[in-house]
Amino acid sequence: MKILLKNVMVLDKGSRHHKKKLNILVDKGKITSIGKTLPKADKVIAPKNGIVSTGWFDMRASFGDPGFEYKEDLSSGLKAAQAGGFTGLALSPNNEPVTQTKNEISYLTSKNSTSATKVYPIAAVTKDTKGEDLTEMIDLHTAGAIAFSDGSLPIWHSDILLKALQYLQKFNGLLIDRPEDIHLNRFGVMNEGVESTILGMKGMPGLAEELAVRRDLELLEYAGGRLHLTGISTDRSLDMIRSAKKKGLNVTCDITTFQSAFDDTMLDDFDTNLKVNPPFRTPKENKALIKGLNDGVIDVITSGHLPQDEESKDLEFDLAEFGIISFQTVAHNLVNLSEKVEFEVLLDKITRAPRELLGIACPVVEAGQPANLTLLDPAMEWELNDNTNLSKSRNTPYWEKPLKGKVVAVFNDNQVYLDQ
Repeated sequence: MKILLKNVMVLDKGSRHHKKKLNILVDKGKITSIGKTLPKADKVIAPKNGIVSTGWFDMRASFGDPGFEYKEDLSSGLKAAQAGGFTGLALSPNNEPVTQTKNEISYLTSKNSTSATKVYPIAAVTKDTKGEDLTEMIDLHTAGAIAFSDGSLPIWHSDILLKALQYLQKFNGLLIDRPEDIHLNRFGVMNEGVESTILGMKGMPGLAEELAVRRDLELLEYAGGRLHLTGISTDRSLDMIRSAKKKGLNVTCDITTFQSAFDDTMLDDFDTNLKVNPPFRTPKENKALIKGLNDGVIDVITSGHLPQDEESKDLEFDLAEFGIISFQTVAHNLVNLSEKVEFEVLLDKITRAPRELLGIACPVVEAGQPANLTLLDPAMEWELNDNTNLSKSRNTPYWEKPLKGKVVAVFNDNQVYLDQ
């Protein structure tokens, strides 16, 4: 089927059509023409102010499969990711069993041929993500692991992190750590500060992240290698990463699209859908995140998709699990962020940048190239509810709230997703 994307703005720094409004014809998995002419097509998609880019790539996402399929399985997760605009995603290893053998990697990629969204497994750094013994990283790399991380768990053991940095240099592998001092954060449920004191809840100090960032950077300087810090949330963390980059250390970092959308003053009604790790910080910290996006210290934006079933969220705030489903609300968050950060900057951090870090060839919006595209309608108003949600879970503060910005088409590997 020939599909025409009519009068859409191309935002792709690698394309000679960057920042131009053009017509794009897709046929049999390829971009067959780009220009001002209007070729014949079987279907025309013409969103007002539509933005087309290379397909989005998510560097930090979790399913529940295998082991927690009642939260999210491969099929539901891929459907939600596809509707959210992602043509590729790196899956965290926090399953049961943990992603630490060739069999688990093979299982996670088993549906790649039937979806526009392709899975790139992240393998565990340590056995069972316990932080004590290294996995067989060379074998896992050969089997298809795209990077190495303990996922939502920090690599708490300094010697293990040091050895992982050294070991991964054998094949230029990427180590991903979520910086957190688990002892300082023990029993914490929200940002430590005035709000946690008022609400009477145990706080999670920014210091718990910052100490881990400092340690990780010191070990990186000592050992060499490549380090990516995921889920950054404080000004001081960004300052340390900024300084490390100036010194020439091979360090990168990311934030989720929702991290700066909320702050700790919004937890007054104890909505467990606002319980995340790292926690929502202060408005001041959020301003630092915007600065980090603009000055480039933040390299990548992720969804941070972490599904939880109702039994894990419909509890007292102290007892509820951390996490938000977010594939389908990334577009809305990007639209809001674009009021403070240029859209082309945001899209670069969710298309080219993560692929470059992971050593994946980046698609380009050019005639004759395979169609790996995401089409966003930044003005579309919609609602995430039982009719539109494609995830098995519904743990999100955006549930049944008015949203602005929606992905309307995704193309990849001769697969097409069209918003109905």
